[in-house]
Amino acid sequence: MRIPKTWVSLITKKVVDGIISKQLITPRIPIEQLLSNTEELIMDELMAEDRLNDEVREMLKKHNSEIERGKVDYRKLFDLTKQKIVKERNLIL
Repeated sequence: MRIPKTWVSLITKKVVDGIISKQLITPRIPIEQLLSNTEELIMDELMAEDRLNDEVREMLKKHNSEIERGKVDYRKLFDLTKQKIVKERNLIL
């Protein structure tokens, strides 16, 4: 995650306050619940890249011997694999 987790609640409050003040939504649930649900969604989206990085690391373990022998640059292979998955899944990071 590229931002500290402590910022997520602040960002959530700003986003929710902004869309309510612009009357884009009318909350039908208590504001505390709306903030909690929104924070959970934002956190899940922010963690998407972390989950992808873990998945790529697992995939590259299969090629560990080649990487250790120096036949393949791990960083380059990691980036290429990640880019390929992002493109295949139409992810926005």
